Amino acid sequence: MTTIKEHVHPQQLIFAGMLLFLFGLLNGMAIPSFTNPKLGLSAHLSALQHGLVLIVFGLIWNRLQLSEKGLTWCFRFSVFSMYIIWIALVLGAAWGTISGTPMAGAGFGTTQGKETTVFVLLNAGSIAIVIATLQILYGLAKKR
Repeated sequence: MTTIKEHVHPQQLIFAGMLLFLFGLLNGMAIPSFTNPKLGLSAHLSALQHGLVLIVFGLIWNRLQLSEKGLTWCFRFSVFSMYIIWIALVLGAAWGTISGTPMAGAGFGTTQGKETTVFVLLNAGSIAIVIATLQILYGLAKKR
């Protein structure tokens, strides 16, 4: 009998990583069309890097010593965080926000609702990846 740990999550993480990497490549082609091309470049690079991180997570997955529930939450936090950060950056680039990305958004700005949306998504993604990373570190450090 196969376990979630050995077959489902690793394959799904690798697939999610490759898909995000593809989105990053497509995002790169759209950089000139964004309201804020500099933030569009950030979104492009973020998707490429986050896609690779998900692939690495998939490759080390079977080394983690976590419960099935812990693995499930780690998987969810990992995928959610990587995609939501990229989506937030794409929205920020399209809308020309500044609040969540003051360096890349300098000279731009939009409605408070759009600013808040990007800010909340970026922070949610950031918190989720910290949690997932802590879970992975714990799972790697835990004695067998």
